[in-house]
Amino acid sequence: MLTGFYWNESCFWHSGNGYAGLLKAEGLVQPGGGLPDSPESKRRLVNLLRRTGLWDSLQTASASAATEEDLLRVHPKHYLTRFREMSDAGGGELGLRTPFGPGGYEIASQSAGLAITALQDTLMGVVRNAYALSRPPGHHCLPDFPNGFCLLANIAIAVEAARANDLTDRVAIIDWDVHHGNGTEAIYYHRGDTLTISIHQERNYPLDTGDFEDRGSGDGVAKNLNIPLPPGTGHVGYVEAFERLVLPALHNFKPDAIVVACGFDAGLVDPLSRMIAGAETFRAMTKMVMEVADTLCDRKLTLVHEGGYSEVHVPFLAHQVLEELSNSGIHVPDPFQAKFEGQQPSDRFNRYVSSLISEMSEALGY
Repeated sequence: MLTGFYWNESCFWHSGNGYAGLLKAEGLVQPGGGLPDSPESKRRLVNLLRRTGLWDSLQTASASAATEEDLLRVHPKHYLTRFREMSDAGGGELGLRTPFGPGGYEIASQSAGLAITALQDTLMGVVRNAYALSRPPGHHCLPDFPNGFCLLANIAIAVEAARANDLTDRVAIIDWDVHHGNGTEAIYYHRGDTLTISIHQERNYPLDTGDFEDRGSGDGVAKNLNIPLPPGTGHVGYVEAFERLVLPALHNFKPDAIVVACGFDAGLVDPLSRMIAGAETFRAMTKMVMEVADTLCDRKLTLVHEGGYSEVHVPFLAHQVLEELSNSGIHVPDPFQAKFEGQQPSDRFNRYVSSLISEMSEALGY
């Protein structure tokens, strides 16, 4: 079986006008550029895969858009109705930093549909593992409040669709996007059937969520794990956090399937973070999660694209992830890695990060 790669051209047509970077274009803020979430990094990934030949090693496909029934398992009717009405009327903005144009509802539904099919095909053994190139992203979207470029909760929608079809029960969601996965956390915070893990830059976005102490409630106690890391955490810190916190949590939970919210905004030159991770970091995390998926859940592993805002760098980061997923002999080096070799964290800083990880590990009893 091959690695599945799910994409759709319409997802590249989602627009986020009315912004200049993260600021609304109003007052003295001159319009231009739109949101940092541009389609270019995703288009360049598709182009790079074709250029290197890795494309031919993947099982590429599109997918049907998520149906209203799919969306209603996560989002209330009133939210979907308002979203569709504004979309049909030419677009607008429902939450915080989530503008959309005409057809925005349909494009977001298509994005969620890619995640649904990628997860379903993985669970049914159609593909070895899967990658959904979803856009707009989803991990910040609460059931009735979209924010941070996210209009629908793609991964939660996919997980609940799989459950509705009796394809899985216990699911672990690992979010290595540099921003806290507050939407996914909110959806599953009180549930015991889903382990949510978010490894992120502390106090980046949102500013008021993602604390280590937030561990879930009710049936979800100890089923939510936040791993906030300080700005400047590079490859060594990410790998240690994964080995000492993420992997033990997965082994304790014993999921039937693993889904990764695969954001690349912890990358070396990303404009929305300061985490200086390279392609080798994402490749290492992919390798580790593949190994634990092999051990715990018969390789049932699905990655869903989230953030990443360097149009030049993201394709190289994602390419190495897909190299690892597909066990390909094609290798494309990270062109930024050599430029940053002398700017990786010092040994002293790595020891500081290690001490923070140790504190979290001890608190969890690992």
